[in-house]
Amino acid sequence: MISQCHILESVCRDLFTSVWEVKHPSKTGQAESAESAVQHSLYLGLSTQHCITASSPFSTQQTNSSNKRSKWETSVVEHKNHARELVRKADLSQWDALVIMSGDGLLFEVINGLMEREDWKQAIQTPLGILPGGSGNALSASIHHYSQPQITSELLLSCGFIICKGLVGPLDLVSVHLASTQRLFSFLSLAWGFVADVDIESEKYRHVGAIRFLMGSINHPPSTTQHPSPEPKKDRKATALVDSLLPALDQPVPESWTVVKEEDFVLVLAIYQSHLAEDLWTVPEATADDGLIHLFYVTAGISRPALLRLFLAMEKGAHLACGCPHLVYEKVRALRLEPISPQGMITVDGEVVEYGPVQAQIHPGLARLICG
Repeated sequence: MISQCHILESVCRDLFTSVWEVKHPSKTGQAESAESAVQHSLYLGLSTQHCITASSPFSTQQTNSSNKRSKWETSVVEHKNHARELVRKADLSQWDALVIMSGDGLLFEVINGLMEREDWKQAIQTPLGILPGGSGNALSASIHHYSQPQITSELLLSCGFIICKGLVGPLDLVSVHLASTQRLFSFLSLAWGFVADVDIESEKYRHVGAIRFLMGSINHPPSTTQHPSPEPKKDRKATALVDSLLPALDQPVPESWTVVKEEDFVLVLAIYQSHLAEDLWTVPEATADDGLIHLFYVTAGISRPALLRLFLAMEKGAHLACGCPHLVYEKVRALRLEPISPQGMITVDGEVVEYGPVQAQIHPGLARLICG
């Protein structure tokens, strides 16, 4: 359970009630719309005397109401990296948890803000919770998948109930190094090629939710003009925050690494949760703390219909059973990706990062997650 102080029973009741109102506004006996119910849920359920929360502007607008029953704090982000700034400066000793109501991008900001603090070792132990309020909602879907038994198939209700339970478990983080020497921390994925392109270009379909990834894949033909060399490391295990498996980016990889020969690739995806999006069940066997990077790549020659069939099969976690000769899957603990083509797109947790050589290593159980 959350250390120092359990989430108050009344707060849990408020959270579950308000989440229910979001999904069933007609049953609340109030005239508020679904949009105002979202505002209500942020105020009642997410900022408690012991829990500071952040929400995306796409999820709600700021509310200045005051709740007389509890001392609460809600932060609504106003611009990119606002959440990062908030948690970097926050007095975390006042809170038992950080809860996010948004998509995966806001949690990416929060985690990196925590890791940029001088007291990062203690800060990253703050339990993290998430309610789905974005278009991808990959971590929310993964947490729902990990929780057993599942009390409901509705993602928002399920995640709300999980937060009410307050059970905390370890969460793997991946240290990502870019060519500029910038270091990021990732909880979800590192993607290059088709997956990254579709994720970013489908932002214009944000309003339709998770199906935007499918729409983007239909409208985006697979490209085979780029030539990365993913290099997975399988044998050793990181035991500290120091990236002991990774040489400098300008140095060759150790001889013990497996180097994939240079050829044309359609996509490279390194993922560490079960879901890439709410409706993309990418690694059915993954857990939040399995200590593994699940590496997928698709080689050139795959047709557009075959690629679409892979993503459709991924909705049920059946893509590995398709027998596609172009799809390769490996379990690794570190990797390096070296694009040869001068232009392209790389994303970390769905956020665009600097294009160029990149390498990463997993750190098992570095963070803590409110999960079922």
